[in-house]
Formats: sequence, structure tokens, C-alpha cells
Amino acid sequence: MQPVHELHRNQSLHSHALFFDPVLRKVDWSQVDAELNKVPYIEEKPGVTVLANGDVVFYFLAPNAESVQVAHMGGPRCDLRPCGDGYWTVTLSGIPAGFHYHHYYVNGIMVTNPLSPYGYGSFQPINYYEIPDSENDFYLLQPVPHGSIRMELYESSVTGRTRNCWVYTPPGYDQQLEHTYPVLYLQHGGGENETGWLWQGKIHYILDNLIAAGQCEEMVVVMNSGYAFLDEEMSQFLPGNFDAVLMEDCIPFIENRFRVKTDRLHRAMAGLSMGAFQTLLTTFKHIEDFAWIGLFSGSLACKSSSEYDHRKLFEHPEAFNDAVKLLFLGMGEQEHGYDPIVREHRELTDRGIRSVLYTCPGGHDWHVWRRSVHAFLQRVFRT
Repeated sequence: MQPVHELHRNQSLHSHALFFDPVLRKVDWSQVDAELNKVPYIEEKPGVTVLANGDVVFYFLAPNAESVQVAHMGGPRCDLRPCGDGYWTVTLSGIPAGFHYHHYYVNGIMVTNPLSPYGYGSFQPINYYEIPDSENDFYLLQPVPHGSIRMELYESSVTGRTRNCWVYTPPGYDQQLEHTYPVLYLQHGGGENETGWLWQGKIHYILDNLIAAGQCEEMVVVMNSGYAFLDEEMSQFLPGNFDAVLMEDCIPFIENRFRVKTDRLHRAMAGLSMGAFQTLLTTFKHIEDFAWIGLFSGSLACKSSSEYDHRKLFEHPEAFNDAVKLLFLGMGEQEHGYDPIVREHRELTDRGIRSVLYTCPGGHDWHVWRRSVHAFLQRVFRT
């Protein structure tokens, strides 16, 4: 086998819901010697390996299978072949750099691969892997001071349930006890959950690296599930009343538990796709509470089912510019929403409304959203 792509050795590309540093070992129970206290381990094959030439090698352990296949999201199935010891393998070429969700099929039935990284996406536990992009290493694990990730529980008066959120605190948070921080509420997209910005988005590594380089402010980041269903609710694209969960339950909890600044100039919200729509509707409805807004793969034309019309704020450009310190619009250049967001940005400019348009190559995927948040973080809370 050819050598592994050097960037693919970085642990951030392998840390996920099952592993931080994958333990590709298993016990050979046939060789266990209880009297000598010997427990021999044998090496497992990694589910996905990216080679130095860009080829991708897939392995799947299925000793009794009749067929094993792998398929990228929206792509054809490719057959794996048996290679001994119950493993199946295939090597694929020509896959572009970036983030790739993919499925496995054993005897025609879709399954997941425990030897490949996991996340929650497309409403399911799903495997992913990455082909390193040598020009963008900002989301990799680097030798810099690291912040902390904390899972917090709070009660929701809206859903009647206990909810959890993930909170990033910057390096030094637990030592600099007199220091208070601005706070960013960061939302995932449809079919994902509150873990998306961690496992897939690598937001903690992005923040660590930017803070270490002095390219963004130290901040607390809060990641919530955007789903706030009531038990009987099934039909809304924006599920439940997340606006009320955030404003009435989560923000008071965070401001009571963490050393965050509580004025609007130090409170931001951003999100991707569905989270961008939620960000737009919440921040515009509560413009007195948010001064910094980030919309990744979103639109300014989405409609609210509530009584207010968010677009009325655009009728008063001077007041909007005074209230909103940053309206950031991020979009992949191969997304369906690319032309509309360029047009909406131009219309805002013609009206005299300040906004920042950031675009980069890519589709509706984490490759774009990481780049978007990376650009947004360098602007938020900075004048």
C-alpha cells in the first residue's frame, strides 16, 4: 500500500463520537491465556485511509457477507471484494478534497462501519471521512492552547423536557476568574443535532487556532439542538418553537452559569442551513438582544409563520446599520442558493444596508460551513 497522506495523520480528522484517537485493536480470544494473564491483541484495519496520491482505501469487516458496497451521498454503489480474515476492501480514485458522508451496504442492507468516523447527519448516525485540503488546515489539531467542551443540562419551559447544550470555553477560562466573555449561539443544520459543530465542524479546533493566532476574540460558544418539537408536532420545517427555547430557557441558563457578558454588543448568533433560518428569524425578532449575525447557506427571503415580518427592518437602513454590527452571509459557490444570496447581498448594498458576503468553492456541506465560520469568527465582536 502507498504511504498515507501526511495531513490525514492529524487526529482531528479521526476524532468523532466513538474515538478521539482510534484504537484499531481487538482481542484474539482464541489466544487468551488466563493463567499467564496474557490477553493478545490483533490489529484491525482502518475503515478509511487516504493515501498520499489521493486514493481512498475502504475496509469493512463482514466475515459471513455475500456482498459489501460503499456509496457516497447521492453517488453509485461500489463493490468491495474479500481480502482475507473477514475483511472486504476497495480503493477509489478521483474523489475531491473535502468532507464526505458515505454509506455501506451488506447484502444490500444499509449499515454503518464502526471502523470509520461517525457523526449524526441526514437524520441518522452516519459515517464520514475527509480528504485533506493542503490549503486549509485551520480546522486541524495544532500545538496551541486548547479550550474546553462542556455538556450542560437545562430545563425547558417550552418543551417540558430537560435539554442539553455543548459549550466551548476558551483557553484560560478556568484560571482567569475575573474575566467575562462575549457569547456566540451557534446552530446546526437540518437532519443534524447539537454535536454537529463538534464532530463534523471541528469548531473547537478552529477557535483554538484563531485565538492562538490573535485572529479572533476569546469567546464562549453555545451549541443547541435546533429541534424543539412538541409531542404531537410533525409538519413544520422549522421544528417547534426554538426561538422561545433559546430566548426563555437557554440564554438565561448560560448567563447564570457562565461568565459571559449580557449586553447585546457581546451576544451573537449564527447557524448553517436550517440553523441559518433560525438565526435570521430569532435575531431579527429580537434585534435588541443581538448585534452580530451569521448566516451560512441561508437566505434572507425565508418566511416566518409568526406574526412579525423580519424584512421590515430593511426599510430603515440607518437604524439597521446602527443596531447590527455584522450581518455575515456565507455560501458555497456550487450551492443552489449561491445566485440568490449574491442577488440579496447586492440588493442590501443598494439600499444602504451593510453586510458581508463570503463565498468559497463547494456545495451544501461541512467544507463550506467550516470556511464560513472561520471567516465569521475573525469579524464577530470586532469593530
